[in-house]
Amino acid sequence: MRKDATKPIERLHSSRARPAASLTADLLEAPTKRAPRSLAELNRTMAAAGPMVEGGTRAVLGEGPIGATLAFVGEQPGDQEDLQGRPFVGPAGQLLDRAMAQAGIDRSHAYVTNAVKHFKFQQRGKRRIHQKPTMGEVKRYRWWLFNELTFVQPHLVVALGATAAYALSGAPVVIGRSRGPAEFETFKGFITIHPSSLLRLRDRAERETAFNQFVRDLKSAQRLAGREN
Repeated sequence: MRKDATKPIERLHSSRARPAASLTADLLEAPTKRAPRSLAELNRTMAAAGPMVEGGTRAVLGEGPIGATLAFVGEQPGDQEDLQGRPFVGPAGQLLDRAMAQAGIDRSHAYVTNAVKHFKFQQRGKRRIHQKPTMGEVKRYRWWLFNELTFVQPHLVVALGATAAYALSGAPVVIGRSRGPAEFETFKGFITIHPSSLLRLRDRAERETAFNQFVRDLKSAQRLAGREN
């Protein structure tokens, strides 16, 4: 990894052990009067809160065990995730599953979730067209995301793509410069691509090269998480 790989994150989040009270103001604007006492309570509140993006029909909540070695955070649910009510079950999720398998990561032992909990889309005829969430929309969900991760307490949080990295770091992130180990508030982190970016590559050789690099990233994240035990 290059020396400057984590500088954009480290400048803003240099202390790994900061308490929750030091998080940014937008994170502390709790949408409920009382802090949730468990992940189940947080999820019930999230499901009842309603979407904060255009189109969203229901909250797609995270999946996985408490104390997972790795937690994977994506951008938002897609069409299939919204229909099935589960994270990473569509085409990008299938690629993530394949990469995790090649990296030796058992998905049932990992935690998977998204920065934005609802599918943002526009209806065009019978099709629901994915819309990228704005920075403001991502910020509205940060309270939910950090409470969720606080309950899960993963050893390391993997940001899948720039939106997830922004949600976790609180600052814009360029994947090409920041790919690799990072610090996310009170969590040890790792930044890599979102698997959906692989689906947009038309050249087969380019796609294979990018996929192999993604697998290497997941292996690196797993090793880093292991060293934190």
